[in-house]
Amino acid sequence: MSRRPIHDVAIVGAGMVGAALALDLAQRGFDVALIESRAPAPWRGEDEIDLRVVALASSSVDLFARLDVWTAISAARASAYRRMRVWDALAPGELDFDAADEGAAALGYIVESRLIQSVLWQAAQRNPEITLRCPARVVATEVDSDRRTLVFDDDSRLAARLVVAADGAESALRELVGIKTHDRDYAQRAIVAHVATERPHEGTAWQRFLPGATIAFLPLADGRSSIVWSVPDAQASRLLALDDAAFRAELGAAFDFRLGAITATTQRAAFPLRLRLAERYIAPRFATVGDAAHVVHPLAGQGVNLGLRDVSELVTALTAARDAKRDFAAEYTLRPFERRRHSDNALSAYAFDAIQRTFGSDLVALATLRGFGLAAVDRIGPLKRIFARHAAGI
Repeated sequence: MSRRPIHDVAIVGAGMVGAALALDLAQRGFDVALIESRAPAPWRGEDEIDLRVVALASSSVDLFARLDVWTAISAARASAYRRMRVWDALAPGELDFDAADEGAAALGYIVESRLIQSVLWQAAQRNPEITLRCPARVVATEVDSDRRTLVFDDDSRLAARLVVAADGAESALRELVGIKTHDRDYAQRAIVAHVATERPHEGTAWQRFLPGATIAFLPLADGRSSIVWSVPDAQASRLLALDDAAFRAELGAAFDFRLGAITATTQRAAFPLRLRLAERYIAPRFATVGDAAHVVHPLAGQGVNLGLRDVSELVTALTAARDAKRDFAAEYTLRPFERRRHSDNALSAYAFDAIQRTFGSDLVALATLRGFGLAAVDRIGPLKRIFARHAAGI
């Protein structure tokens, strides 16, 4: 554990993105402080699969492999998906991605959020370049010419040349620094559960667009599927109140019984959907990453992958500046990172937003156009490869 009076980088938030950033920087010789209000619950193989899962793109898997944590994650419980099937309830036409078309073993992996967080946390605990401070809550921050200081609720302080907010969508640190966000409430909730189906999931990620809703079935390692059913708030309340038999019947019909009848379901949970984009990603001696910077619609499953791309770009920028003997926390170092990530994240967020609006409409003319669009993309090899590579995070 470092005893330096000033750390190179202090990261507030030890979720997937914050912990990955800490490990990546420590691996490159930075002295890192990782601050978290509450340690993640340990993952145990005998526990039920966590309802919150993520679809890791190949770019995210590559990052975890470089951090030497992917073996532990994949050996514990991860499910590869080799195909992706997308279709519209109101129009003909279907989009079918296959990893074999890209010469890859998988398009990505479905993994429990809690498993990833647990493995990353344990790796951070073992790393001598990372100072863990937990539990700790930041209540104020001050900036000087060569450092930023964090003030905790016990009146203690910690200084670093650069502070990074990775403390989630409701980032208290982002607000303390004065960075505003642009928000849009979708007036929808995503219902999540794990279900068993009459037929196997085929190692495929399935997605169907319905009027005002989307539904995804993601393959789990035990043969079940994790569902994400995004519906308007009123419909979500009704679906959550159904008994299991009625819920399974409605779910099967909404999914067009692609995997046969729904034979069993776990408890259900739901979370609100919104679009949130930070106006800027940097301030003096400060940067934001992950959900603290951007929250997108979950229909493409890209939220965590965008955050992990933030990690890769920020680490690259800081390392290059340090190796060139420049101030790695200066605005001129952080500005190109902000420009690239703000552009990519905003483009992705508004693209997902446009897809949600377009495919959520029940207008007949628009539905017909959607069907033609899906069929055209599926037939045009180069265009289809672009979509497939974006889904894989390439």
